[in-house]
Amino acid sequence: QVQLVESGGGLVQAGESLRLSCEASLRPFSIYAMAWFRQNPGKEREFVAAISWSDGNTYYADSVKGRFAISRDNTKNTVYLQMNSLKPEDTAVYFCALRRWNAQTVPRAGYEYNDWGQGTQVTVSS
Repeated sequence: QVQLVESGGGLVQAGESLRLSCEASLRPFSIYAMAWFRQNPGKEREFVAAISWSDGNTYYADSVKGRFAISRDNTKNTVYLQMNSLKPEDTAVYFCALRRWNAQTVPRAGYEYNDWGQGTQVTVSS
C-alpha cells in the first residue's frame, strides 16, 4: 500500500511563499505522474499542477501558472510544490496524488490518480 504524506502547509500573508512536499512511503510498482490538487469546503477538487515522473514535464492550472512550480526527486519518491506570490484565493487543503500507470498524457482529472495523501492546509491572509 502506497502512503503519500504531505507537509509544508501553514498560514502566510498574501505575497509570501510556501513549499509543499509529498513523499511516497513505499515505492509502488511504477509511477507515471504525480500531481497536486486543492479543495475548499463545499467546492469541487481543483487541479493545480502535475509532473511526469520519467521526463519531468510539468503542467499547471491557469490560475497558478507563473507563480507555482512543481518538481520531483526520483531518488526520494518525493514531489514538491513551490508556491510564490500567494493570494487569498489560494487558500485550500492541498492534496498530492500519484498515478501508477501510463496514459496518453499526464491527466488533470482526479479520478485518473490511484493514491492520495491526506492533505495539508494552506491559508493565505490578505
